[in-house]
Amino acid sequence: MNTSAPEHVDVLIVGAGLSGIGAAHHLQEAFPGRSYAILESRDTLGGTWDLFRYPGVRSDSDMQTLGYRFRPWTGDQAIADGPAILDYVRDTAADAGIDRRIRYGHKVVHAAWSTTERRWTVTARRGDDTVTLTSRFLYACTGYYRYDEGFTPEFEGIGSFRGTVVHPQHWPDGLDTAGKKVVVIGSGATAVTLVPSLAADAEHVTMVQRSPTYIASLPSRDRAINRMRRLVGPRIAYRIARAKNVAFSITTYQLSQRQPALVKKFLRKAQERQLPAGYDIDTHFTPRYDPWDQRMCLVPDGDLFRAIRRGTASIVTDRITRFTETGLVLESGAELDADVIVTATGLNLLAFGGVALTVDGSPVSLPDTLAYKGMMLGGVPNFVFTIGYTNASWTLKADLVAEYFCRLLARMDRNGESMCVPVNDDPTVTTRPLLDFEAGYVQRSLHLFPKAGSRAPWRLGMSYLHDAVTLRHGRLDDEAMRFD
Repeated sequence: MNTSAPEHVDVLIVGAGLSGIGAAHHLQEAFPGRSYAILESRDTLGGTWDLFRYPGVRSDSDMQTLGYRFRPWTGDQAIADGPAILDYVRDTAADAGIDRRIRYGHKVVHAAWSTTERRWTVTARRGDDTVTLTSRFLYACTGYYRYDEGFTPEFEGIGSFRGTVVHPQHWPDGLDTAGKKVVVIGSGATAVTLVPSLAADAEHVTMVQRSPTYIASLPSRDRAINRMRRLVGPRIAYRIARAKNVAFSITTYQLSQRQPALVKKFLRKAQERQLPAGYDIDTHFTPRYDPWDQRMCLVPDGDLFRAIRRGTASIVTDRITRFTETGLVLESGAELDADVIVTATGLNLLAFGGVALTVDGSPVSLPDTLAYKGMMLGGVPNFVFTIGYTNASWTLKADLVAEYFCRLLARMDRNGESMCVPVNDDPTVTTRPLLDFEAGYVQRSLHLFPKAGSRAPWRLGMSYLHDAVTLRHGRLDDEAMRFD
């Protein structure tokens, strides 16, 4: 019987995706001698960018902001495809030696904090075995959705369909759609990515949506930045491009919130230029909500509009009544024949990868906790998590969280402190949803997540500029944070 103590590290990072690799880089740059490990449930790094393999998978953020602050994106494509992003994450990990700190096949199931011992005891499954480690800090970089299961509604008759039904999260190797009739159910970023990609060789692709999404076209290449890179070098050009694109995204978001009618008019004019004359934009491209109440979809170089112009793709706005042996019957009575049906119907959300947390033996009920600065939990010591922006690039927030965490560690080292925990003792703070976002996949599961508060530091901000100031330079010892 092995009675040796579990392996101990200063920081245990859960997840080896975009956020986890970035967190590790910030940590070892700031504290070269500090011990850390990354536990990854899958057998490879990359997270989302390794999991999703559907045709045309790409970012819906520009790489100048989806890229790390510390590592310039040097590719020609500003809107990059999944394999290029995965290479970028892998190269970042390999160049810094981070890949040697990753324990693959470790699914974290439980983490218990002991105030007496001032440490986390973390339990992970590795195959049929159980592995235990301890750490001073626990850093969750798990994203917010389930990797093992995408969301598919209950469709009547789906079992009777004689063709192939596939969810984009589980795209099978070798699925051939050439020369076939394909139906894509959905209207979000995945659907608008799949349709033009599949339309390249399918007989026809039909996107079936219950309601439209705002869709804007942007160039896939930033030619000005590509030229600038040759003149001033990749690092300076990257900083300029990052600042420019952050400013553009903030301006677009704020204008959408304050002058939605103006943004709607601009989007419609752009769509009229790219769609066939007389196309029914009101039905297929005009949502019931205002711009940026849900995330706006980007199509590089107008590829979706181009496929519609060519007649290789079309959009049907209707509700599905049932599947049949040969396709779909819609609420309008129309029938769609299909060989392949893709259910691009969204994600299932999952907080912190499903890890069960306890503090001094008491289970942590996530819906009863408040999120501090959108990155820690009230009443849970030495715990940090990353959830990115819904109105901008995920990595912008991930970088800021990592920088704040490093500031926090440095302060604790200076003062000889072993524990920090946010505490809300203000009875006037009221709760609100953590993510103020109307997307269906968010609303379905938001009740399972921590809450946000009605004011700082418990309010989850969606302003990068505000967070850049407060997380990089704001006080660490505010009225809510307790150090011991």
